[in-house]
Amino acid sequence: MITAGLTDSFKQQLLLGVHDFATDTFKIALYTSSAILNPTTTVYTSTNEVSGTGYTATGLILTNVTVNLSQGIAYVSFTNPEWLGATFATRGALIYNVTKSNKSVGVLNFGVDQTMLGQSFTIQLPTNDPENALIRIT
Repeated sequence: MITAGLTDSFKQQLLLGVHDFATDTFKIALYTSSAILNPTTTVYTSTNEVSGTGYTATGLILTNVTVNLSQGIAYVSFTNPEWLGATFATRGALIYNVTKSNKSVGVLNFGVDQTMLGQSFTIQLPTNDPENALIRIT
């Protein structure tokens, strides 16, 4: 079962200064409906990770990672990750920090299996603004 949300360990580690969105490398890995991911997930796992054409184990590096501040809210923005020529099925994803021993950041649940047959698969992340960004501190 996949339950979406920022991970508990990430919230604590953020206050301890573990994650640096200006210099660390973050990835997003895709998972099947058999995966067990939730806010208690602490690190990247390959268990029930997607396999198939157009997907490489450990996922994609998130690009254009930027920390923003607007309306008194700090938030992180990313470019929507995209897999080209994808032939696989996925139910969710894990964002994690490669630089910091693959520590988890957050879990995404797509609600239903997303099945690709030789096509592009793009995760449409929430709008990068203070009201909607995936990672934000109010």
